[in-house]
Amino acid sequence: MFPYSCSSSVAIFLVSLLLVGDQGGARIILPPNVTVPAVIAFGDSIVDQGANNNLNTLVKANFAPYGKDFMNGKPTGRFTNNKTPADMLVEQLGIKEFMPAYLDPSLDDKELLTGVSFASGGTGFDPQTSLIVGVLSFADQLKQFKEYIEKLKGIVGEERTQYILANSVFLVVAGSDDLANTYFTIGIRRLQYDIPSYGNLMVSSASKFIKVY
Repeated sequence: MFPYSCSSSVAIFLVSLLLVGDQGGARIILPPNVTVPAVIAFGDSIVDQGANNNLNTLVKANFAPYGKDFMNGKPTGRFTNNKTPADMLVEQLGIKEFMPAYLDPSLDDKELLTGVSFASGGTGFDPQTSLIVGVLSFADQLKQFKEYIEKLKGIVGEERTQYILANSVFLVVAGSDDLANTYFTIGIRRLQYDIPSYGNLMVSSASKFIKVY
């Protein structure tokens, strides 16, 4: 288990985060005295910012028409035509315009300080899901997160690293590939589980991930 915990102020933010409409679209209003230094994402294609680009997998989005409405129509590995929810969140929090992938070869220290995504399209809470398509499992993502923590310490020291991790917003987005691919399409888990018991497996794996973090 990591020696960092979410501060009470950010915990309150997570349950009281308010989206209100204005002429420019939705915006996030933080509770008083709450500062979010970074956003850190784990999960699947919903918040994969390009991690799969350099993996030996068929699950990629670094080709047209992906990205056709993003950065002059350039595909970046995001599984969307425009921004991902992770991009939208960091922008609305005023942290930065886009969230990068941790595996982005052009990543610099400033980007590390304000958050990255460890997510890998095609993964899931079920360990079999990532194995089937050769992408990063949640265990792989946690290993990279440990590396990330050490990099932060090297840049800003132990105390500031603890502050960043304790006050950041963490996104965990997964589950659709478990059901759509591993259970229903390929069907290997249907030989072992009915839908309720497979759901319990996913919940158990998700709970273990949160506890390990």
